Amino acid sequence: MNTLRNSVQLIGNLGKKPEIITLESGKKLAKFSLATNETFKNKKGEKQSKTEWHNLIAWGKTAEIAEMFLDKGKEIAIQGKLTYTNYEDKDGVKRYSTDIVVSEIMMFSK
Repeated sequence: MNTLRNSVQLIGNLGKKPEIITLESGKKLAKFSLATNETFKNKKGEKQSKTEWHNLIAWGKTAEIAEMFLDKGKEIAIQGKLTYTNYEDKDGVKRYSTDIVVSEIMMFSK
């Protein structure tokens, strides 16, 4: 059951090409977003669609894979874990962010 703790799996489409940051140590960081779509019927039986956006972060080899192979619109599956951060913006307002730290990426071809 330990493998189920804080585990996230999603399939969706990339919102844009990953932003790649190379740290002084040479280690890479990739930041990107994933859209997941859900379709359902409302109370009237009409088909509805809802899109959720997820912030993703990848480190090291996973970031390098994202840099080489991922592009806007590409359908992928990811596995990772949720992380929560908070910070103060330039106006002193406390902001919160929920991200998924990606450990695995699977790419689908069309």
